Amino acid sequence: MKQAKITKKRTAKTTVLDRGDLPLTRVQLKQYLRRHLKCRVPDRKICGHHASPFDYLWYAYSCDLAAQMRGRKIRRKRRPRPKPPSNGDCIVWANRGGGKTQLAAIATLLEGLMKPKCQTLILAGSLDQSGRMYAYLQQFVAAGFEDFLDGKMLKESCAFENGATVQILPQSSAAVRGRHIHKLRCDEIEMFDADVFNAAQFVTQSTNGCTAAMEMLSTMHRPYGLMQQIIDGAAASRIPVFQWCMWEVIERCTSDRSCSRCPLNTDCQGKARRANGYLKIDDCISQMRRSSRVGFESEMLCLRPNLENAVFAEFDPSVHVTPVMYNPTLPLYRAIDFGFVNPFVCLWIQVDEEGTVRVIDEYVRSKATIAIHAEVMKVRTPCRQSQVAATFGDPAGDGRNDVTGTSAIKELASMGIGVRARRSGINDGLEKIRAALRSGDGQSRLVIDPRCLRLIEAMRCYHYPDGGKYPSELPEKDGVHDHPIDALRYFFVNYSQTRNIEVACKRY
Repeated sequence: MKQAKITKKRTAKTTVLDRGDLPLTRVQLKQYLRRHLKCRVPDRKICGHHASPFDYLWYAYSCDLAAQMRGRKIRRKRRPRPKPPSNGDCIVWANRGGGKTQLAAIATLLEGLMKPKCQTLILAGSLDQSGRMYAYLQQFVAAGFEDFLDGKMLKESCAFENGATVQILPQSSAAVRGRHIHKLRCDEIEMFDADVFNAAQFVTQSTNGCTAAMEMLSTMHRPYGLMQQIIDGAAASRIPVFQWCMWEVIERCTSDRSCSRCPLNTDCQGKARRANGYLKIDDCISQMRRSSRVGFESEMLCLRPNLENAVFAEFDPSVHVTPVMYNPTLPLYRAIDFGFVNPFVCLWIQVDEEGTVRVIDEYVRSKATIAIHAEVMKVRTPCRQSQVAATFGDPAGDGRNDVTGTSAIKELASMGIGVRARRSGINDGLEKIRAALRSGDGQSRLVIDPRCLRLIEAMRCYHYPDGGKYPSELPEKDGVHDHPIDALRYFFVNYSQTRNIEVACKRY
């Protein structure tokens, strides 16, 4: 049985590793890849907050290095042994052509060669995408590693002589459930079915010196997609994010190119002069010219998700999210969207002298009675109930409840909270919100306090239905993002009507 070993052959300048030797450092791994796979992985961060592609590969490889070194004799100068991580989970957010799938295939090969009994599953947004990663693995094995296999590479699986295995799975929860393996590579996570993704989170476990790892790789296509949700939750879950874009993988720009005449110059600003990647500059220029600006920023620069299907593409957190405190000199309004299984939402809003709408607080809760909501609203309101200028709500809240025999609006009225509701079309209210985000004169007249997390998320993620032969003109009601938007919409519809009445009365 062939097994990774730590023998080394000294040369005048460097340590030379054979195919079965175990790289111990980043430098040794780079040399190993160059010598045996003829592969050079970019290892330079160009954008300040990004990582390099090699950072991801080293992380995926080295998370088991401590276990693989345990009990082995190291003949060279002794180095401190790396501390094994609690798990090897990670997120890779990279551009189109950024090498995500190929790098994941290299990581899979290294596991088969260097990590005895390591079990790896490849799962992608489609079986075809899984096949692409496996095809890369087949190419790498064919580069002189056939002797490490236990038999031949099958169509969807292979085994190594050290007991390591690799298998690709179809995109179905039935195929995922019930499995227990070490490594799960999820390619193009943005395209995953939600049920499959939920099932996949419970299949990894650490045994035999192999650290459990779920790797999630994708370009971020949509602000309301699965990749956006994963990125948003990464900090709380303490999952490292390896993000790189076109500049980390583009070839180095030479002095024979003029920056002032280059179509990429506005975005580049000299970045390509420091790059050491493989993407051809001319190919990147062609992609920029034939794509939309929104698509290029999303797919190649990884600046933001594609907002073409977002309801509020004008929403910019750097502009519209800022701390706003309650101002006792301004009228206070509340806006409500009723719900029980779906969330009940209340927003506290003020409008300043310049007409800027200021959302100062939010309350979102499911499966609670109107009495509980009313009590919370009273406690959270920063002034006496008699000083609240108005509470606006959903006209549907005036409908009779078969269980209580009354309506939500009447229940609130009996508790001292009067609700005003005016019927209007959904698009009418959305257009008023858009005008506040960015009016015809280019000004923004809507700010949201950072504590309003659910409303901010809804402003980013509220979207029109994807695809379809006859796309809807109304946004998708997903039960999550539509309710905070509905509450905000009720404010704009009712407040504008109130202001019109007040102005008419003053003129009269």
